[in-house]
Amino acid sequence: MKNLIYPFLILLFYSCDSTQLKDRWISPEADNYTLEKVFIIGLTDHLEAKEKFEKKLQSQFAIRGIEATTSLNILETDVLLKKRTEEDLNLLEEKLLKEGYNAIIFSKVVGIKNKIKYKEDYSDLDNNHKRFNDDYLMYQDQFFNPDAYKEYQVYNAETSIYCICPTKERTLIWKGYIDIIDPENINETVNDYSKLLILVLEEDGIIPLKE
Repeated sequence: MKNLIYPFLILLFYSCDSTQLKDRWISPEADNYTLEKVFIIGLTDHLEAKEKFEKKLQSQFAIRGIEATTSLNILETDVLLKKRTEEDLNLLEEKLLKEGYNAIIFSKVVGIKNKIKYKEDYSDLDNNHKRFNDDYLMYQDQFFNPDAYKEYQVYNAETSIYCICPTKERTLIWKGYIDIIDPENINETVNDYSKLLILVLEEDGIIPLKE
């Protein structure tokens, strides 16, 4: 029973208003792997969000003694916004390997879901101390007032860490899935996603705890 409850508690703990950890996977090889020099790349055409996210991770890794470089520091903007071939990516890996990198951190959005929820500010009723009739009166408007609900989007984001060590097979070390809920503010979204990602990587022993 303990083994079943523990993952649930972790998922519950690692969440906030705008981000929620959904799942993650750790390679059996992770115990023998240490991040030393990392290349960070966020795949998005929103350059402001990309820059903020990559720099946020870079600063967090630096605090923990891990050298990290963002894709915007290595690749030209026009290169990042063009389709890349397998040959292009092989050349990039070889370049990183020659320059001493031993890992690539790759983040991207893998899906978008449309959701609908009841507008929490639609009623003045006290949600913390409702009786049955309070609850019923609040939600009966779903039949009479379509404006009582609003649509929002959930972005399914995925972050992967790949080993590019010269003495090991280039393989997946860690992968995490985080939902970004109804993002409206870039700074808030980047901060929440980065904070949650770092917490989980610490929990899983992929990166050291902040001293």
